Amino acid sequence: MDSSTDDADTEGETRAREVVVPLRLYKVVTVFSTMFAVAFVVGGFVVLDTATQRASLDIEEINVPLAVLGVAMIVAGSVVYAFSTRFRAEGMGKPKDGSDEPSNNG
Repeated sequence: MDSSTDDADTEGETRAREVVVPLRLYKVVTVFSTMFAVAFVVGGFVVLDTATQRASLDIEEINVPLAVLGVAMIVAGSVVYAFSTRFRAEGMGKPKDGSDEPSNNG
C-alpha cells in the first residue's frame, strides 16, 4: 500500500470526526468547554488532595469515595476538552490543506 492511500484514509477519517458549526456556535463551544474542563480538572485535583489530606495519609486512611470522585472529575474534564476539539468553524482548515506537501511531513 502506498503512502498516498494512507494519507487519504487518515484525512477522510479525521474529517469524519470533525463537526463544522457556525462561527458563533464555535466560539460558545470553545469558551464554555474550556471553562468547564479547567474547572473539572482543577476541582478534581482539589477533591483528590482533600481525600488524601495532601498525600499525607496512609493508604488505609484515604477517603476512597472522595478520591474516586476526584479522579472522575479529572477524567470528565479531559473528556470535555477532547470532545470540544472536534468542533471547527466554517472556513477553518488545516494549514496544509491547500499545499502540495503530504500531511505526514512533520
